[in-house]
Amino acid sequence: MANDITSNVITGNETATHEISPPIPMPLTAARALTAVGIVGTIASTFLSWTYTTEFPGDLTVSGYPGGLQVLTLIGGIVTALFMLAASGLKGLGWLTPNRSANPVLFFSFGTFVVTWYTVIAIAQELGGIANLDPGGFVAAVASLAGVIGALALPLDRKTKQAQAPWVHWVALVILFLLGLLWPYLLYRWVRPATSERRLPRATALPGWVQRAIITLVAAIGLEIFTYGISTDYTEIFVGFVIVVAFGAAGLISSGLTRQFSELSARHRSFASTMGFLAAIAYPFVQNNEHYANLGVNILIFGTVALGLNIVVGLTGLLDLGYVAFLGVGAYAAALVSGSQFSVWSGVQFPFWAAALTGMAAALVFGVLIGAPTLRLRGDYLAIVTLGFGEIFRIAVNNLDGVSGPKLTGGPNGISQIPDLSIFGYNLGAPHEFGSITLGRFANYYLLMLLITAIVVLVFTRAADSRIGRSWVAIREDETAATAMGINGFRVKLIAFALGASLAGLAGTVSAHVTYSVVPNPYQFAGSAPPNSAFLLAAVVLGGMGTVSGPILGAALLYLIPEKLGFVQRYELFAFGVALILIMRFRPEGIIPNRRRQLEFHEDEALIPAQRPLGADTVPAGKAGA
Repeated sequence: MANDITSNVITGNETATHEISPPIPMPLTAARALTAVGIVGTIASTFLSWTYTTEFPGDLTVSGYPGGLQVLTLIGGIVTALFMLAASGLKGLGWLTPNRSANPVLFFSFGTFVVTWYTVIAIAQELGGIANLDPGGFVAAVASLAGVIGALALPLDRKTKQAQAPWVHWVALVILFLLGLLWPYLLYRWVRPATSERRLPRATALPGWVQRAIITLVAAIGLEIFTYGISTDYTEIFVGFVIVVAFGAAGLISSGLTRQFSELSARHRSFASTMGFLAAIAYPFVQNNEHYANLGVNILIFGTVALGLNIVVGLTGLLDLGYVAFLGVGAYAAALVSGSQFSVWSGVQFPFWAAALTGMAAALVFGVLIGAPTLRLRGDYLAIVTLGFGEIFRIAVNNLDGVSGPKLTGGPNGISQIPDLSIFGYNLGAPHEFGSITLGRFANYYLLMLLITAIVVLVFTRAADSRIGRSWVAIREDETAATAMGINGFRVKLIAFALGASLAGLAGTVSAHVTYSVVPNPYQFAGSAPPNSAFLLAAVVLGGMGTVSGPILGAALLYLIPEKLGFVQRYELFAFGVALILIMRFRPEGIIPNRRRQLEFHEDEALIPAQRPLGADTVPAGKAGA
C-alpha cells in the first residue's frame, strides 16, 4: 500500500490536513495496471461506433475514425496516457509533471470519464433509451470508469479540512448539485493543486531558444483550442469541449506546468506578448467563417470595455454600476460624425482616427462631469449614483428624438445606416483576398478591434505600473491610510474614472460601425443581451480584478457560453447571479488572479507547503508505494 504522509496546519478554527495517499486502497502496481487498461480501452472505443443513427450530432456511427464528441474523448485519453507514463517515471516525460504528482492523472482521467458519460447519457436521452447505443458506447463507458477507479488508487496529494462548514457553504453545494457541477467542484477541492516544492529543474534553465519555442508552441495550441471551441456547431459538442477544457486546466495546474509557463512568460514578457498578439491576428486566417469572426469582434469589444472598467473596479476599488453608459457615449458620438443620413449632422463624416478621438473625448468629458461631484462618496453611495447615471443616460438618449426633447440621438430608433469605415483606402466593409484566404467584413473589423485592444492593454499596464497606478492600489486597499500618506484621493479617483470612461468610449466608436446602428436599449444596467453594466462587472469579477487577461477571459466566457448554449440565454441574468455567488464564495480572486489579491484571500493555504514535513517534499509519486 502507499505510504500516507500527513501534516496539519491550524488556521483559525480550521485544521488543514495534507497527505499523499491513495483514496482507494489498492497495490500500486494494480492501480497503474487498471488505469492503463481504462485508458487503452477508452482510446480504442473512439474508433468504434457509439450509436447506429446519425440523428445525434457529430456522426458517431462510423467505425475506424472518431467523430464529434469521440474526438474529445480520444484527446482526453491520449493526454491521460501521457501523464500516466510521466507519473510512472518514464524517462523523457518527466517534464510533464514538475511537481512529481499523480494528481494530473486523476484530473484528466476524470475529465475523460465525464465527457464520455455525458455523451452516452445524451445519446440515450435524446434518442429514446440506451437501446440506441452501439457496443462502442458501452466499451467507452466501462473503460473510462475503470480509468477513474485506477487513478483514484494512485498516491495523490490531497487536502482536507476538518471544520464545521457555514450554512453558505452548504447552500452553494446545493446550487452546484442542481447545476450538475458538484462532482467537478468536490474533486478540485479534495485533490490539492500541487503547490509542493518537489520539482524538476525549472524551465527557465533551458536554452533561450528552447524557452521561446515553448512559448510559440503554447500560443499555437491556445489558438487551435480557441478556434475549435468557438467553431463548434452543436450544443452537445460545446458542452463536451467545456468539460474537457475545465478538467484539463485543473490537471495542468496540479502538474505544475502552468507555473513553469508563467515563469517563462515573465522572463520573456515581450516575446510572449508578441506571440499572443500574433496568435490573435492569425484567428481570422485559420477559420474563414464570418459568424465566428463576428463572435471574435464582440469578444474583443466587450473585453476592451471590461478592461477599462477594471481600472475603476479592479485597481481603484470603486464600484461603478453604470459603466456601460460610457460605451454608449462613445458609440453615439461616433455615429453622429459618421456621415449617416439619420444623424443630425448627416453632412459631417470624420475619418476614423478623428471619430475615435471624438468618442474618447466625449466619454472622458462625461466621466469628469459625473465623477467630479460624486467621487467624494464611498462604497454603496457611489454605486447608487453611478447606477443612476447609467439609467439617466439611457432615458436621455431615448427622449432626444425631437418630440420629447431636442433632436439629437434619434430617440428609440437611434442612428442607423452607419457607413463602414475606410482606413487608408482599405474598406473594412468589403471582402479582401489574401491569396486563397478571403477576409470578410467582420474579419476586417476583428483585426481593427484587435489593434485597439492592444493599445488599451498597453495603456492599462503602463498606468497600473506607474506612480498613479500605485496610488490607485493604495486607495483600493485603504483610502484613509492613503490620504494620510499624502495621496490626493479625489484627484486619483477622478483620473481613474476619466481614463476608464475614455477607453470605453474608444471601444464604442468601433461598436457603432460593426452593428450599423446605435440604439438606447443595450445601454442599461441589466438586459437580456450584452453589453450591459451587469455583464461587464461580472466579466471583471469572474476573470480577475486588477489583471490584464482576466476581464478579457471573463467577457469571452460570459458571451460565448450563452451564445453557444441557447437554453442559457433565457436565464442569462440568473446565470450571472449564480456565477458571481460561486466565484465570490470559492474563488474570490477570479479565474486569473492578481498575485496580491490571491495571497490576501488564501493566506492560510500559502503557509501550508512550508510547514509540511521534510519527507513530504522528497517522496516522488511513483515511489510512494510499499
